[in-house]
Amino acid sequence: MGDRMTTSFPLHILDQWAGLGIDLAEHFSAGHLGDRMGITVSEASPEKVIGTLPVEGNTQPYGLLHGGASAALAETLGSVGAMLHAGPNKIAMGVDLNCTHHRAVRSGVVTGVATPVHTGRTSATYEIAITDDRGKRVCTARLTCALRPAAGQQQTGDPGAPAGPTG
Repeated sequence: MGDRMTTSFPLHILDQWAGLGIDLAEHFSAGHLGDRMGITVSEASPEKVIGTLPVEGNTQPYGLLHGGASAALAETLGSVGAMLHAGPNKIAMGVDLNCTHHRAVRSGVVTGVATPVHTGRTSATYEIAITDDRGKRVCTARLTCALRPAAGQQQTGDPGAPAGPTG
């Protein structure tokens, strides 16, 4: 989708993922859905993830920002934070997302900031505050992700755990 914004990662994250042959900006992006919606992730660390979404093209029939678009932005940002917290040997899978929509937006760009509420060994929860161009809160969301071993990894102390997702 044209020029892709470069995501800023802290040095310790770059070091942690170095040598794995992974394009971090691509790996920690919104994927194909995010490309179609215009989601960009500008800053990413386990402590804070920032991204934007244009209102245009992401509206419901009344011309307002679609609640599902806010949810997609929130899940993207929270998932990126959870994946970075988990590290390269685990994957993050969203298990609960809730969104409270506070005000309507008709134009411009909304910005989401995800910050951790809980970061544990097997789960991570992020709060995502989405604001409009004027800094007014549009949506508050909370995402909880289960953290599971990546393919080929096994959790310590659980010899019967599956090696990764099965589908």
